[in-house]
Order: sequence, then structure tokens, then C-alpha cells
Amino acid sequence: MQAAPVRATAIPSFTDALRAVESLLMSSGQRTARRNAWTSVLEDRRRAKDRVEAQQVLEQSFTGRL
Repeated sequence: MQAAPVRATAIPSFTDALRAVESLLMSSGQRTARRNAWTSVLEDRRRAKDRVEAQQVLEQSFTGRL
């Protein structure tokens, strides 16, 4: 009679499976959050550049009148 084969890896519990799914979802959410944050940074930089350019144009127009 042969002994039953022994598994090398344990079968994950339901809780372990839920944690694995949660970690996958959270990492995806973190990637989305980072992407959104970087997009906001780039948009803020663009607006700051536009403000500086508009300020320079206004200053040049005022100095031209004096």
C-alpha cells in the first residue's frame, strides 16, 4: 500500500485568498492615485508657467506705456 502524496505547498485559506485579492486591488488603486497625482503636478507646473508668461506680458505692456 502506498502513502498519500504530500503537498509541497499549503492550500490557501479563504482569508488568504481575500488578502491576495485585496492587495491586487489596492496596488492598482495606488497606481491610479500616483498617476493622478503626477498629472496634477504637471498641470500645476503648466499653470504656473502660464501665470509667469502672463505676468511678463503685463509688465512689458505697462513699461511700454511709461
